[in-house]
Amino acid sequence: MKFKTPSSKVLMLSLLGLLLLIAIVFVLQRAGPLAPVRVTVAQVIEGTLTPALFGIGTVEARRSYLIGPTVAGRVLRVLVEVGDTVKAGQLLAEMDPVDLDHRQAALEASMARGTSAIAAAQAQTIDMAARQKLAAMNTRRYVELGQKNFVSLGAVEAKVQEQTSAQAGEHAAQANLSAAQQDLSRLKAERAGLVQQRQNVRLVATQDGVVLSRDAEPGSTVVAGQSVLKLVDIRSFWVTTRFDQGRSAGLAQGLVADIVLRSNANTTLTGQVARVELQGDSVTEERMAQVAFDALPANLAIGELAEVTLKLPPLLHCLLVPNAAIKHHSGQIGVWVLDDGGLQFAPLRLGQTSLDGQVQVIEGLKVGDRIVVYSEKEIYAQSRIQVVPRLTESTP
Repeated sequence: MKFKTPSSKVLMLSLLGLLLLIAIVFVLQRAGPLAPVRVTVAQVIEGTLTPALFGIGTVEARRSYLIGPTVAGRVLRVLVEVGDTVKAGQLLAEMDPVDLDHRQAALEASMARGTSAIAAAQAQTIDMAARQKLAAMNTRRYVELGQKNFVSLGAVEAKVQEQTSAQAGEHAAQANLSAAQQDLSRLKAERAGLVQQRQNVRLVATQDGVVLSRDAEPGSTVVAGQSVLKLVDIRSFWVTTRFDQGRSAGLAQGLVADIVLRSNANTTLTGQVARVELQGDSVTEERMAQVAFDALPANLAIGELAEVTLKLPPLLHCLLVPNAAIKHHSGQIGVWVLDDGGLQFAPLRLGQTSLDGQVQVIEGLKVGDRIVVYSEKEIYAQSRIQVVPRLTESTP
């Protein structure tokens, strides 16, 4: 049987198809889903780390005072405005005293009457003491006369009874005097309490400060403990700052701080950590610290946002890797290491972090190890990679 030889046209088409297939495979391996992942690498170095903590805070007043009445009432007048500077003891506002003045006048009259009652009781006591003394003298004389039978027994008994009555009258007078004195003491105590109530309707500044807000106006009815005015001590301004718990190692009282207010981003203010809060925020995973100013700036406003940078002591001779190289893989934190052309994930124990993107490695790497910093997509141990200087081409 005789086979026909393929024509040159068929051979040409077959060759073109083979070349097209080779081109498709080449493109898939170089630029398609089968292409290697482009990565940038860096070496683990030993150097000095200058760690720092960065947080966002809000300007607040350490000491603020709510000025209000101790009993319910109506605001009579408010004497200060928002922004006014006040001194301790200065009258700020006054509540309507209602009937306190009348009750005080009534107590003054009752005290005057009580004083007169004491004077009368004292006079009665003196009179009854004289009567008792006279009755005692008469009784002794009649007893002596009775013993000599110059007077009858009935006359002696009558004098004895007069002496007993005089003694009872003296005791009653002394009791009346004591009651009058106690009644006057009660009136004085009531008057002192009423005077204190009258003073309480006068709302005075407890400390030097600035009026932050007027919470009630004249004619308003407020309950006990409700604020009429709010004062703040401008010398106590500080920044309540939040720091990431995962990077808050080293946070302590006394650290030097750089503070940049949102209203003046070109000026860096100095301060220090005045207090580290014991209770953190479990929802946002943040720790809080209070940062005080070394010198209060002008026109500082409560509620203004601020950026706070805390400087930590430098760490010498430590292993450093870029923060961008840190990855999470299979529940562990580490980096991808280039080992004989392949990839291997190395779990790490990390330390401090600097603001320039360097992280201290305590355990897991050695100097000179090559690690993946950036990759154009997520990589795995079986990934094919291509090391490039950078992932994006610079534009001319």
